[in-house]
Amino acid sequence: MQPAPDEARRDAAEDTQWSRPECQVWTGALLLGTCLLYCARASMPICAATMSQDFGWNKKEAGVVLSSFFWGYCLTQVVGGHLGDRIGGEKVILLSASAWGFITAATPLLSHLGSAHLAFMTFSRVLMGLLQGVYFPALTSLLSQKVRESERAFTYSTVGAGSQFGTLVTGAVGSLLLDRYGWPSVFYFSGGLTLLWVCYVYRCLLGEKDLILALGVLAQGLPVSRHTKVPWRQLFRKPSVWAAIISQLSAACSFFILLSWLPTFFKETFPGSKGWVFNVVPWLVAIPASLFSGLLSDRLINQGYRTITVRKFMQVMGLGLSSVFALCLGHTSSFCKSVVFASASIGLQTFNHSGISVNIQDLAPSCAGFLFGVANTAGALAGRRSRGRVPGWLPHRDHGLLDVCVQPGGSHQQPRALHLPGVREGPAGGPEPRP
Repeated sequence: MQPAPDEARRDAAEDTQWSRPECQVWTGALLLGTCLLYCARASMPICAATMSQDFGWNKKEAGVVLSSFFWGYCLTQVVGGHLGDRIGGEKVILLSASAWGFITAATPLLSHLGSAHLAFMTFSRVLMGLLQGVYFPALTSLLSQKVRESERAFTYSTVGAGSQFGTLVTGAVGSLLLDRYGWPSVFYFSGGLTLLWVCYVYRCLLGEKDLILALGVLAQGLPVSRHTKVPWRQLFRKPSVWAAIISQLSAACSFFILLSWLPTFFKETFPGSKGWVFNVVPWLVAIPASLFSGLLSDRLINQGYRTITVRKFMQVMGLGLSSVFALCLGHTSSFCKSVVFASASIGLQTFNHSGISVNIQDLAPSCAGFLFGVANTAGALAGRRSRGRVPGWLPHRDHGLLDVCVQPGGSHQQPRALHLPGVREGPAGGPEPRP
């Protein structure tokens, strides 16, 4: 008797999942990759003031260079997720990382190609955004297909902690390099480390045949996914999909507002405060908070709690409770309390890694990269819009951060499992029965 199609798909999926040792090695490698992603991304902001002096940029021109990253970043989210679903997320990550690592290391050379420094730097930032935009959708696709449902939250939270770690590393090491060796050294540092990471992943974790096959597929445009065609029209008629998109949009908007305007809030509200305190402490708190959220989520699922219940709880913590602390931030005149509230808000935001980020993987693992790409595009556009609109609000409020932190409340409606033909479903509504 032939097994049912759903059981056959589950068996095939389990056969392709990583073993525990493989998962540990890949988690460490992807954690480092995420760290280097943010090291490369933050290199330009750290060097912007010094480069403005060298090239004679005014604030508007420097702002054009910095903001141009987001225009490229918004364009490749869906493409990166779709390619990850088709050829494998690890291959998309490796190919994009090799390109953005090279561009980062070559940025000082681009600045000497001619007198149009502004045009060259803006072009490099747009290209950087295009290449880095594929990372998280491809990562989501990879983890949805390779990691067991009961281990996804901790794996994704651990990898996601690299964003905070990379920001801290670039802020600390990059500042030292900038002071001692000049701004080109920051780009050589982050770009060079990225290329070394690419070499390690290529030689130790990926086979040459797999990468050549991926390049051939990209060149020929042939679909090689083992999954059946996904009915996109039906997918976007489901309220759960739109709930996921709105939740991701709200989480990204909250994150970008605090990332972009928290230093301005502290400088204007507490002029004599130490910059390293409010620029470092919240992000240090976020690293263990991210790991804790993943451990807690997986532990609750392994103890028998329904997957959807755990995802909802994590999302309420990541959006709801973090917003409460953001509101408290605007109602205190104490510097110490403000740092505590900011740290709590940013730390709790990492619970989104165990909420909506993995819930998208639960919904439809076969197209998780595409769905995450759509949701993250909305979040990136919201983040880009908040970076442009918030500065006009801050100077006119006593505690201007309050007025922007109350907005991204988000939707706490978590998606249920999708029952669509052609989509391999995950256990969003509860543990998936094992054959």
